[in-house]
Amino acid sequence: MKNRDICLASILLLLLFANSYAEDASTESKYGARLEGSFVQGGLIVGQTKPGSSVRFNNNSVRVSDDGVFLVGFGRDARLEWPLSIIHPDGKKFNSKIVIAKREYQLQRIDGVPDRTVNPLPEDLDRIRADVRQVQKARRTDHSRTDFLEGFDWPATGIITGVYGSQRIINGEPRRPHYGIDIAAPAGTPVLAPVSGIVTMAHPDMFFSGATLIIDHGHGLSSAFLHLDNILVSEGEYVKKGQIVALVGSTGRSTGAHLDWRINLFKTRLDPELIAGAMPAPQQ
Repeated sequence: MKNRDICLASILLLLLFANSYAEDASTESKYGARLEGSFVQGGLIVGQTKPGSSVRFNNNSVRVSDDGVFLVGFGRDARLEWPLSIIHPDGKKFNSKIVIAKREYQLQRIDGVPDRTVNPLPEDLDRIRADVRQVQKARRTDHSRTDFLEGFDWPATGIITGVYGSQRIINGEPRRPHYGIDIAAPAGTPVLAPVSGIVTMAHPDMFFSGATLIIDHGHGLSSAFLHLDNILVSEGEYVKKGQIVALVGSTGRSTGAHLDWRINLFKTRLDPELIAGAMPAPQQ
């Protein structure tokens, strides 16, 4: 990468997640890296350490870019302390713990969902398992690209009808928590790529999520878009930030037109609202 590009990446890194929970500049001396992001359950942290360093998080090796950029994230119910180990190229070691904040989550009741998508029939199970395998494969992508440094925009705007982490009661039955942000929008509303990336899955009809699109943004960070009406890109295609990639729909387990937007760091489910910040006001 050219010096100009390295400089630009560093500036973008410092601006990324400026409105989220962030520790002060002393993180560099404490951790051996600057850490920016959300120190809370569901949050994502972007690290910047010396190029050529090695990083281990929770005793697992973490990808570090040529510029020293790396990612760590925390799930909905993540414990509050996590070991971080960084070794600089000169052999200097930093062993520390990242401490995050605990969150309280909403309870959400949803009625009128087709019963078969709440209580699948035995003949549906093979299809559901196949869907899960495809999603897991897409989310295992570990590419060296750092598209995420562009900073995230919202893929659509509208009334938020479902938030990350909420415990759901569907048709009166307790179900798994919700791991995305639901944005109410008319069917056919364009869905924009929040960040550039490569399409790793474009499935026209999954049992629960209907037409489903996954875009990889590098280092295992991916966006998923559920319940779509139509997908306008293909697997393997590189898409640019702001490009129209799909249309809002109401497919799969859905009670009305909306976009369910999710972000993962490999298997770890993150809160898109912490990453993208507050939804922008609608244009007049």
